[in-house]
Amino acid sequence: MLLQKMRDKEVIFSLVCIVVIIILLMLPTGFEKQIYTNAEHVKVKILETNESGIYNSGILKLGSQVCLIEVLEGTFKGSQIEAANLLSGRLEVDKLFAKGDKALALIEKTEDGQVLDANVLDYYRLNLEWLLVFLFMGALILFSGKTGVRTIISFVVSLLCMWKVLVPGLLNGYNPMVLGLIIGVTMAVITLLLVAGFTEKAYCAILGMSIASIMTCLMAIAFGNLFRIHGGVMPWSESLLYSGYQHLDLTRIYQAAIYLSCSGALVDLSVDISAAIEEVVDKKPTISRKEILLSGLNIGRSVVGSQTTTLLLAYMGSFITIMMVYMAQGTPMVSILNGQSMASEILHTLVGCLGLVIVSPITAFICSLRYKKH
Repeated sequence: MLLQKMRDKEVIFSLVCIVVIIILLMLPTGFEKQIYTNAEHVKVKILETNESGIYNSGILKLGSQVCLIEVLEGTFKGSQIEAANLLSGRLEVDKLFAKGDKALALIEKTEDGQVLDANVLDYYRLNLEWLLVFLFMGALILFSGKTGVRTIISFVVSLLCMWKVLVPGLLNGYNPMVLGLIIGVTMAVITLLLVAGFTEKAYCAILGMSIASIMTCLMAIAFGNLFRIHGGVMPWSESLLYSGYQHLDLTRIYQAAIYLSCSGALVDLSVDISAAIEEVVDKKPTISRKEILLSGLNIGRSVVGSQTTTLLLAYMGSFITIMMVYMAQGTPMVSILNGQSMASEILHTLVGCLGLVIVSPITAFICSLRYKKH
């Protein structure tokens, strides 16, 4: 009977989350404005290319490539149009198209609906992205069954919370740390209730993760101020200021990002410890509170080591090119470690790892109180 009630709660909560997904999809961000009021983005096929307008500047290419494109969708579907591919001399954004490539193009129109200008923007990847999404969802459902379905729901809710709530809120000038903490904890609660159900292990994990989240946010603020790291170290951050958002506190946004980037690992570790302790208590109901706490701490020691290494490797992958540049230039180690870009990554990494170390004993202590009580 108790198990059936729990399952009913999980089904109802899953349905509520689906309703939340629908609401978030319909919710406007307030920033739905078009840079080009009379233009459309369309999928095109490259029929011919002309590279006569391209010239070399060292290892870079500048100028423009002219492409004859066939429009595959939209107002001008089936039309053949001459479009430009402008090269700026930046390897991260420039590309050269070849005959047969599928691309995304921007076509500007006159007031009477004629083609005014066309630019080829990038390779068309949306079909591959959708394929990857369906492979991910299919693999989850295949190997996890109902839990996989609930995981997909939590994944979509989290993604929409970030895009529809967090990002617009930051652009509107809300306190980044408060908003990030609310979003992070909310996503954790939804994820844990969907995946772990309405169980003691979920409640213990939620409480442990929430306390550790607050402490991680405080550490991000404290050490961020001590390190004097400006939020301008984040990619594209200065572009926000140049786009009319000078009121944004980039440093606070950077500090909130430190917490958000490790919040998923906090959820993972807290539920790992809580689930392991639940299994211990099930096997030995007479276990004492002290034994539960010691078991939780022992489990945490084993898991924290691998989790912190995982987090370190994830962060290192994001700044590997920075280290390569420093090494290639023969920069002294003292200069590397003291520089703002590397110091910001060290801060990012170690505050996240400290959060993982903290969540382990906190969750173990909460479990010792909750499970012994019941």
